[in-house]
This record gives sequence, C-alpha cells and structure tokens, in this order.
Amino acid sequence: MRIERRSSTPRWLQVAVPVGSVAVAFVVSAVVLLATGHNPLHAYRRLFEAAFTDPGALSSTLTAATPLCFTGLAAAVAFRVGLFNIGAEGQLYMGAIAAAGVALALAGQGVVLQIGAMIVAGAVAGAAWALIPGFLRAFANTNEIITSLMLNYVAALFLNYLIFDTLSYWRDTSSPGAEQFPQGKPLPDAASWPTFGLGTSLVIPFGLLVAVVLACAVSVLYGRTRFGFEAAVIGDSPRAARYAGMRTRRNILLVMGLSGLLAGIGGASQDGDFRHLLDPRGLAQPGYGYTGIVVAALARYNPFAVLLVAILIGGLSNAGYALQGADFPSGLVGVMQGIILFCALGGELLVRYRVRLGRSGAVEAAPAA
Repeated sequence: MRIERRSSTPRWLQVAVPVGSVAVAFVVSAVVLLATGHNPLHAYRRLFEAAFTDPGALSSTLTAATPLCFTGLAAAVAFRVGLFNIGAEGQLYMGAIAAAGVALALAGQGVVLQIGAMIVAGAVAGAAWALIPGFLRAFANTNEIITSLMLNYVAALFLNYLIFDTLSYWRDTSSPGAEQFPQGKPLPDAASWPTFGLGTSLVIPFGLLVAVVLACAVSVLYGRTRFGFEAAVIGDSPRAARYAGMRTRRNILLVMGLSGLLAGIGGASQDGDFRHLLDPRGLAQPGYGYTGIVVAALARYNPFAVLLVAILIGGLSNAGYALQGADFPSGLVGVMQGIILFCALGGELLVRYRVRLGRSGAVEAAPAA
C-alpha cells in the first residue's frame, strides 16, 4: 500500500470525502452505542433535536458557535498561508482583557462608543499578542507552533493573576464576598452587546453577525487583493515568493497580526455578548482556541465554511449537555463527539492523498519496464 500526494483534487471529492467521513463516524458511533446498550436511532434523534429543533436549541447552538467562528477564522487565515498559529486561545484571552478594561474605563458613555471601543481594543490586543511569534518567525526563523502555544499559558496565567492574585483594575473589590470569591467587575450596561430575535425562539448574538462580516472581509482579502495573492504564493512555495521579490517577512507579520486580530475580537465578544465581566475560568474551560483549529481544518480554511462548521460543532457541544443523564453518561457523549471529529479530520487524508494497493515487486518493476 502506498500513499501518494494528489497533483489535483476533483471538486466532487472535496464534497464526497467530508460527507463520507461523517457517515462513517455515525456508523462507528452506532456500534459504540449498541455495545453500551443504547439505541443509536434514538440517540441521534435526540442529538439533532437538542441541537436545532427543540425550543431555544438553535439559539443555544448559535451562542456556542460564536466564539468558534472567531477562533476558526483566526486559524484559517494563518494555516492557509502555511503559518501554524496555535495561539488563538491566548490571543482571545488578551482580547477579552483589553475589551473589559476599555469598557470599564468608558463607563457612562454611549452604547455605540462602548461596543466600537471594545472591538478595537480586542483586535489590537489580539494582534499584538500574535505578532510576538510572528516577529520571531519572520526575523529569527523560530517555529511559530511552539512560541504561539507557549504564549497561551502566559496569557492564561496573566488572566488569572488579574482576577485571583491581585487587586487589579479588572477585579471586583466592592461587592460582598469579593475577597473570598474573586471575580471581575461587572461591565457597564452600555457595554452589553445587543441581540437580534427572529421569531419567538431564535436569538442571534451580535458577535455572530460581526463574525459573518469578518468572514466576508477575509474572503475578499484573500481572493481579490494583491496581499491575498502573495499570501497564497508564500504558502505554496516560500522560495518562489522570495525569488519573485515578495516581502515574505512583512507578509508573515501581516498574516499573524490578522489572525490574532480575529481571535482578539472573539475575546471582546465573550465580554460583551455573554459574560459581561472578565471571567478567567469561563474563558479557559471550553478551550475555544484549540477547538477553532479543528473548525478551520474541517472547513479547509474557507472562511464561509468556517461559519457553517462552527455551527455544527456548536450544535454538537450544545446537544451533548442535553443527552447527559443517569442512563447516558457524559463520557459517552465525549466519545461520540471525538469519533465524529476524528473521522472528519482523518478523511482529509483522502482529499490530499490517494491510496494505491499492489504487490511491492510489481511496484518496483514498473519503472524498469
């Protein structure tokens, strides 16, 4: 058996492989469910209903998908250029810190100013944090996977320090019990981002609409501009880009900054859309930055596909809580989620490579003949 890289990928294969991967995942999950004494059809029906059709389910799914849209876009814009930014988690933290600080500083100002300042602050903080590994990659040829990953821990420790280990500007010191149970200061009412309702049961967070606008901007940037063309060339062949006179260092910095900007706005969205204070545990527990990498990979780095995959992953996570119970443990939900993600990612091998079967002697004799 040989695995060969495809010179070109047919369009039908780009659709058939993801669909087939999901189908295989459901078959494998059905075997696991049967082995544990559960009805697969009933479990899948409940999974779909809890994610999309139950009252309020779609709103909860969109809520879970919003941060994944930002971190998925952050990973996609870097990965498609060959820059592996694993630091969206830390960039989201820094964006949340900056956005919360600006919101507290602008208390008493109007809603438009508050929200606009939070978005800008989150974008600047996320971009600045991503430029650290970007600068090291561009000028010191340092592996950005390691540096961006390590900076996640630095950002997480800094976030915990601001709330749990010091009486910082972000920490609430006035409410009863604040010393025993540290938490962030509640943000002003004007810093709460609006929601938009469609019908009686669907609520769309403002952050999700921001993510849609950013996905459109990224699509135009990569598909219609000189920067996008140069980024594609650098991703395919850095040596050819240098030979053509392209400024590879500048483009590395721009791409890493753009990636961090998107993740930082995701942190601002967490403050304004959902948490309304700087919440270290709430930001760290879901692992939005790492899940965003999975979202970007499943979407094949397409910004619009990132939005769809984020909604699917958000629905899967949201439905997992509904399935949990005395007869359906949380570990089994995690197994189902892992099987679906593993099969979907593993199917990407068939998009990029083909598998050939044959006897080793016949393979070796072919060139001689």
